[in-house]
This record gives sequence, structure tokens and C-alpha cells, in this order.
Amino acid sequence: MKKSLMLIACMFFLLSTAMFAQNKYIGSAKCKMCHNSPAKGEQFKKWSESKHAKALASLTGADATNAKCLKCHAPVAEFKAEGVTCEACHGAGSAYKSPTIMKDAAQSKAKGLIIPGEKACLTCHGKGLGNPKDKDFNYTTYLAKVTHKAPKK
Repeated sequence: MKKSLMLIACMFFLLSTAMFAQNKYIGSAKCKMCHNSPAKGEQFKKWSESKHAKALASLTGADATNAKCLKCHAPVAEFKAEGVTCEACHGAGSAYKSPTIMKDAAQSKAKGLIIPGEKACLTCHGKGLGNPKDKDFNYTTYLAKVTHKAPKK
């Protein structure tokens, strides 16, 4: 009986560890491999031309090294130069990057893909966060500027 309980406890521990393993950031170049064709919606191209991709470059003077500013303008430290990279909004991609997984929305989300909503945007664009340019932030208006969905088939 003790051995059975021990075995069950060990299996539970191993499974829970695997389920909650930390995903790793992979960088936008990996996202580009699949998300840059016109057939898929050219998400990478749209991002690379957006203010999100240029967020770090928009900081000048002391703001360029201010941790409070970098938290939003370059939130993924490993890929700081990418500004607000794909994974800043969609979550670290190591577990969901596979085309096999990405073909299935439920499986992608189960592996860590985040489909951000207004709450996610407001962590950086909310009123009272110290960014004078965001005092009139309107989620619906700004969403139209960054939407990059795949075309309907």
C-alpha cells in the first residue's frame, strides 16, 4: 500500500512539473518562419511595421534605460531589441511553435499561446501608468491598428 501511494505521489509530481514547465522565449524570427506569408496574413510584416516593433527605439535619453519604461517598451529581456515582440503579447512560444500544434487553436492555447484582450493591453496602455501618450487610449481604436489575424479560408 505504501509503495502504491509513493508511486502515485511521484507520478503526480512528475506530471504536474511537466504541465507547469516554464515556456521559453524564442524570438520573432521563429514566428516569422510561419507568420509572414500572404496566405497566412503576413502577421510578421504587420508587426515589424508597427509601433510595437519600434517601441524600444521610441525611448530617448534616460527613458531608454529606465526600468519602468523598459517594462512596456521591451518586455522580453532576451529580445529587448525587438521592442514589444510577438511573445510579449502572445506568451513564450517554445511549447506552441510547432506547426502541428499551431494548426489546432485549443492545443496552441493549452501549450501557452495567449490571445490577448483588452486587459493585457491595459497593463501598458492604461491610464495612470506614466505614459503621456496613452492618456486617451481607446482599446477598440488601437486594436484596429494592431490586429493581425489569419485570413478566413
